[in-house]
Amino acid sequence: MIVEKFIPPHPLKTPVLFLIFKRLDTTKQVFEQIKKAKPPRLYIAADGPRDYVEGEAEKVKAAREYVLSNIDWNCEVKTLFREKNLGCGKAVSQAIAWFFENEEHGIILEDDTVPSQSFFWFCEELLNRYKDEKKVWHIGGTNFQDGIIRGNGDYYFSALNHIWGWASWADRWKYYDFKLEKISDDSFLKKIFKSSKEYKYWKSIFEKMKSDKPIDTWDYQWTFTMWFNGGLAVLPNVNMVSNIGFCEDATHTKIENELSNKQKYELLIVKHPASVERNVTADEYTFKNHYAQGPIILKIINKLKRFLR
Repeated sequence: MIVEKFIPPHPLKTPVLFLIFKRLDTTKQVFEQIKKAKPPRLYIAADGPRDYVEGEAEKVKAAREYVLSNIDWNCEVKTLFREKNLGCGKAVSQAIAWFFENEEHGIILEDDTVPSQSFFWFCEELLNRYKDEKKVWHIGGTNFQDGIIRGNGDYYFSALNHIWGWASWADRWKYYDFKLEKISDDSFLKKIFKSSKEYKYWKSIFEKMKSDKPIDTWDYQWTFTMWFNGGLAVLPNVNMVSNIGFCEDATHTKIENELSNKQKYELLIVKHPASVERNVTADEYTFKNHYAQGPIILKIINKLKRFLR
């Protein structure tokens, strides 16, 4: 149920991992929402600057100093600040691993994913509800259904684990396979996607990630690991996180599109789905309207360009 003003039902108990780099303007906007939520434990991770990018070291330092100097609530703070640049794939995946080495579950936000306040409690409630339901691997905050309500609950289950603001459990993340060494072939994709177009789309990405020159990222590996293990994601029936990072200074999302700067809403969970079953219709809609010829393709192109420089 959408509400105009969200009033937290109780103090937040769930820890937050905040992934930052060099974009101070977007970092400030995300951190303002974290400050309001007041997580009891805050983990801050940042990759190191690239030596060949002029002025990047100063930007990285400014982002780190801003966050540390503006923590104005009582919380435990842990940092993982890299001196050398590891790249998006290793830096982020290793930061998440570090987070889950210390916590049983938690919320992950990047420096360009601005959540609504209710997003934190949405994640907390569902982390507790589905902690022992091994079919559920991921709780996302974004919605790409363009106003269409899926199912009869305030959220639905999907094979698509959107990572613009999400949460999970350490006992799911432990299966994460950065090099996809445990997945020998793409047969698991055929079980998920009945459409040849969808299957070929994901097969091409899987093959790229298994190649000698994989894309420098971490999220496709998380998606494939979840699928290989039969996992599903929770997605809200309204959008709860706005990605404000579509710009030239971004690592991957450089071109604005219909998914950038989406309006976010405050959502109260008043009704849960009756069962943990994938909404195939919703996933097919996302693929047809946003993946097949949309921003995900642009994301891949932008990533590939980095290897050609």
